[in-house]
Amino acid sequence: MSDYPPPPGPAGASPGGQNPPPPPPTGSSAMPPPPAGGAPLPPPYSPPPGAGWGATPPGQQQPWPASPPGAVGTRPGELLDRFLARLIDHVLIGIVNAVIVSFVVVGLLFNSSGNVAFGYGDSLAASAAGAVLSTVIALGYFVFMETQQGKTLGKMVMKLHVEGASGGKPSVEESVRRNIWLALPLAGIVPIVGGLIAGLGQLVAVIMIAIGINSDTARRQPWTDKLAGTQVIKEG
Repeated sequence: MSDYPPPPGPAGASPGGQNPPPPPPTGSSAMPPPPAGGAPLPPPYSPPPGAGWGATPPGQQQPWPASPPGAVGTRPGELLDRFLARLIDHVLIGIVNAVIVSFVVVGLLFNSSGNVAFGYGDSLAASAAGAVLSTVIALGYFVFMETQQGKTLGKMVMKLHVEGASGGKPSVEESVRRNIWLALPLAGIVPIVGGLIAGLGQLVAVIMIAIGINSDTARRQPWTDKLAGTQVIKEG
């Protein structure tokens, strides 16, 4: 046995002539060794190129809800546009209403013999018929046009349309709710004071609608649209 130590091996070799084990890999692709006797660990998720931090892994939904209908990329109808649209509609309704109601009222005021009936009962019946017909014509016009076209003739001129709670055309129920104040002329059935109540009620309703549109700077929803869940949108 020699008294001298064995000669050193190549650089980096361990004593005995064996190379040291390679260092463990580094970086995001490195995986820890599986535990003894267990299944291998799943690889860490790496977002695709360009996704950046915070990307949603495949198969998972985004944690935030979708935007409500009419909330992105739309502009609510302003007070002046909506006022002019209603004015156009009511002028058209007034013409139709005058023609139809006039024929009905005149027919009721004349008896079967062609003589004019001046009785209190005949006058009351004529007033009640006129109030009912006026309400049916106005409310029916708005409900039909909004549910079928999403807009009335006045809104077509002013480039407006009505959206329902789901984002499309309003349903019959939604349209009736937003136009329910048009049924106030039914108060004209009440003798003597009915017409006064109907007129004052419509005036108050119009003022409250205008105040609601002007005060709601975000969605321009008066109490009628809030009641129905609808919104008037400006096109273009």
